[in-house]
Amino acid sequence: MAHHHPHDHCAGHHHGHPHNQGRTLIFTILLNLVFVVLEFAYGFIANSTALMADAGHNASDVLGLLLAWGALMLARTQPNQRYTYGLRSTSILAALANAALLLVACGAIAWEAGHRFSQPPTVAGLTVSIVAAVGIVINGLSAWLLRKGSKDDLNVRGAYLHMLADTVVSLAVVITGLAMFQSGWYWLDPSISLVIVVVIVIGTLGLLRDSLRLVLSAVPEQVNAPEIDLYLRQLDGVTDIHDLHIWGLSTTETALTAHLVMPDGYPGDVFMDNIACTLKERYSIHHSALQVEQGTTNHTCPLSISKPLPHRH
Repeated sequence: MAHHHPHDHCAGHHHGHPHNQGRTLIFTILLNLVFVVLEFAYGFIANSTALMADAGHNASDVLGLLLAWGALMLARTQPNQRYTYGLRSTSILAALANAALLLVACGAIAWEAGHRFSQPPTVAGLTVSIVAAVGIVINGLSAWLLRKGSKDDLNVRGAYLHMLADTVVSLAVVITGLAMFQSGWYWLDPSISLVIVVVIVIGTLGLLRDSLRLVLSAVPEQVNAPEIDLYLRQLDGVTDIHDLHIWGLSTTETALTAHLVMPDGYPGDVFMDNIACTLKERYSIHHSALQVEQGTTNHTCPLSISKPLPHRH
């Protein structure tokens, strides 16, 4: 029986540089923090719950961005005897906290909007529209800055989607403000607040689902486990595999462990390194640990999948 944890000898798939993502997040945080203060102040002056609701949502986004940035910094911590993978998984916790935070903010916005339906206050519609128009520029720029990093990182993807949703929401607030200015229909203000809540919830549920799956060590969404199972079973000399486990180490890295049954014994380091490279390049597995067995005894773990996984088309 032989164990092999392949070293990184292949080019593989590289994610965006963490320093660049960190600088992007810091700039986006500062940009949105200034806008949140201005938007809330003008929302209070204009007596607009829609504007204050949008400011509250943007504030929760800033906190979410701070969580994402903090997790990005912690993920760079070197492994030690206590945390052998370092603190990479803090990015998963940050994504989950971000989703929970947004849902709490939605509840507060909906509560305030509900109270305003009975006696809609007078709202300075033109002021609402002007401030919301500035929001379109700020949120649109933030989304554009985060777009590149959103492809590989759940944290950044969550922030990107929120900024994109904010841009659409700000556009809706602009239209609502102009409509109130022209018609005096002040009930539109709490109405658009509820629309904002629906938009936020729809966007947040996907982030909540993905982060919960990662917390529960599920196979990441972008990883095709049946294809990996089939690839390993078709390797030269492999008669069976078992104890295949795939989970997310962080929002950007995936780990895999598996036992390969090879009656002829250990095939050599080059063979194993080639498997590691293929897993990384083709299947986005960044850390793999493979154990070779000759099949003379039963090593199957009771927590493993005992049958070949159904192939996903």
